[in-house]
Amino acid sequence: MAMESPFKADILKGKVALLTGGGSGIGYEISYQLGKHGASIVIMGRCRNVLDSAVDSLRSHGIYAVGLEGDVHKREDAVRVLESTIKHFGWLDILVNAAASNFLVAAEDLTTNGFRTVIDIDSVGTFTMCHEALKYLKKGGPGKHPSNGGTIINISVTMHYTATWYQIHVSSAKAAVDSITRSLALEWGTDYDISVNGIAPGPIKDTAGASKFLPQEIISKAREEQPLYKFGEKWDIAMAALYLASDAGKYVYGTTLVVDGGQWLSSPRNLPKEAVKQLSRAVESRSRAVGVPKSKL
Repeated sequence: MAMESPFKADILKGKVALLTGGGSGIGYEISYQLGKHGASIVIMGRCRNVLDSAVDSLRSHGIYAVGLEGDVHKREDAVRVLESTIKHFGWLDILVNAAASNFLVAAEDLTTNGFRTVIDIDSVGTFTMCHEALKYLKKGGPGKHPSNGGTIINISVTMHYTATWYQIHVSSAKAAVDSITRSLALEWGTDYDISVNGIAPGPIKDTAGASKFLPQEIISKAREEQPLYKFGEKWDIAMAALYLASDAGKYVYGTTLVVDGGQWLSSPRNLPKEAVKQLSRAVESRSRAVGVPKSKL
């Protein structure tokens, strides 16, 4: 059953959004929701068949969409895609960096090339797209009001907030993405009125990441040990992106919005609540028996 958006259907009317990694998974859902709320959509990706399928799907829902081939960490591709976007639409309002790479590997088995590949796509790719989009997103850029800039949304993770098994490459890359988000929010928010924020999704069902990295036995164990463990919907992440891309989020700068159902905060409950109450009563009884010194104040 499709969930209803809490936002007005035309909240992004007249906006143009460019999304890397917007052809599948969470990226596609963001593309779809931005488009359903009035934005024209440009999807950038490396696989022509994925682009064509995504664009056909968006158009079937009445969304004006185009797909452009390109590799995010190659500057020449970024320049070409951005120039094509401006040529096609005349301006750019929203950049969503959702392109990412991932695989499970123990740190000792990870090669330098494997580490570099993820850094190149997630970190270098995010910076490259932001850097090349600056002249189009800044206030006074093509199609921009002299006093208003555009929006950048970087898709991150929560893995690096603590540590995650077999994900040193992704954790490192996304930690850099979060730093990029904060630094650009400070510099470009100040100089060019561009709002730069991020979204850190938790486990989202019906995505490649969930099916590849979260077999049922791991999910079952996680639910036993982490009280807040549950799957989110792609819709949840898209609504966060819609909020940040719209005027509703105009006062938010440099924040990576965690959308994970509180999972990263979750830890095993070592004692049941009743045991805690009994322990507390016992401690209180001992304190009363001994006597608590009165304050001299």
